[in-house]
Amino acid sequence: MRAPDIRDPDLPLADLMTHWPQTIPVFLRHKMLCVGCMVSPCHTIIDACMEYRLDQDAFMAELIAAVAV
Repeated sequence: MRAPDIRDPDLPLADLMTHWPQTIPVFLRHKMLCVGCMVSPCHTIIDACMEYRLDQDAFMAELIAAVAV
């Protein structure tokens, strides 16, 4: 099985946080309730950014930066 691509905006949040737990503080910093949410296996980065009215490109850049550290 191939590892997911963090740049995929359709990646389920549960998969994202499972493969890259270092992204969890990014969600918490934005006061997002995605961590541990029962909908996270279905919600994507696109969904979360729409729900929390975040700029998708800026949020994605924060996630990528968290993984790169």
